[in-house]
Amino acid sequence: MARLSTCFVVVILAAQGYCIPASSHERRQATIPSFVNTYAPIVYLHSTETYFPSDLGAQLSNTRPEINYEVVSGAPNPLTLNNLDSLNVLGGNSIYLTSIEDTSSNPQPQWLKGVVPDSTGKTDGAVSCSIIVCDYGNGTVDAYYMYFYAYNWGGKVLGLNFDDHVGDWEHTMTRFSDGVPQTMWFSQHAAGEAFDYSAVPKYNGGLRPVVYSANGSHANYASSGTHDHTIPGLDLPLGVFLADYTDKGYLWDPTLSAYYASVSFPSGSTPVFAAYDKTTPVNWLNYVGQWGDQQYPTSYPGQYDVFGQYRYSSGPTGPEDKDLNRGDGTCPSGVSCTVLPFVLPGEKL
Repeated sequence: MARLSTCFVVVILAAQGYCIPASSHERRQATIPSFVNTYAPIVYLHSTETYFPSDLGAQLSNTRPEINYEVVSGAPNPLTLNNLDSLNVLGGNSIYLTSIEDTSSNPQPQWLKGVVPDSTGKTDGAVSCSIIVCDYGNGTVDAYYMYFYAYNWGGKVLGLNFDDHVGDWEHTMTRFSDGVPQTMWFSQHAAGEAFDYSAVPKYNGGLRPVVYSANGSHANYASSGTHDHTIPGLDLPLGVFLADYTDKGYLWDPTLSAYYASVSFPSGSTPVFAAYDKTTPVNWLNYVGQWGDQQYPTSYPGQYDVFGQYRYSSGPTGPEDKDLNRGDGTCPSGVSCTVLPFVLPGEKL
């Protein structure tokens, strides 16, 4: 049975607070709950990070839609955030936004590197975040903070690179009860971890939780150090096989540069998005395809298959596919996790 809940998706521009009610028939100004910004995360990127948060529009300027490595016929040119969802009827989730340039060249195309946050933590000139707020009407509010990167570097295992891909969406989510933060979800690859809000460290001892983004892979963690994720959703103390690395490197405040829009779920499962004003691109939120290249064939230079693991894998789906109507709990549907009252052990601080 579909959850009978109402959600708002709000993508914030320069931390301004507006949203639209969930009814597809009602269009009026509403105010984003102040606590969504008050408790918004501060992200620390790794001190040796190469692939920084990226501009959504630049991703479209540097890619073309393909299915099975063939350019999609009839796609709009240029592809923009305003017409991206037109690809849904031309192939939908079979479509990959494929890099026009060779991503394995040395040096790589500069657009894959994103934008280094400035001294204020802003990705100047790059809209690289969306904040998604779901209000269930009973005092429970979920605020999703979604982070976009043009490229994912998967890291090395036994000297080999695995899981490099164009496009990378990661997110954290904070659940509020009557405006008070209760729990947080940290996405990590195909899984993640959940904690009580009180367990997560705060920026400068204040209210905003600190999120550590792993070097290259951008998986989100609640502390710095080494994180072995051999078993999805478990942060093991080994750090010798599938490991992520986080530290207090570049400070990024995602709320300083983002878009905003609204979404409702009148049918219970399919999101219906609407822009707050005429200048905010919103159609991109409807796009159901992938935000990067399709996994390269084994004949591609540099590609390899080791026990079913590839160097170059497929790009991810976008916000539309991140279970935005998560009324049943902090964790996404289909992901088994326990909300812990402490940060998991295993970090080598």
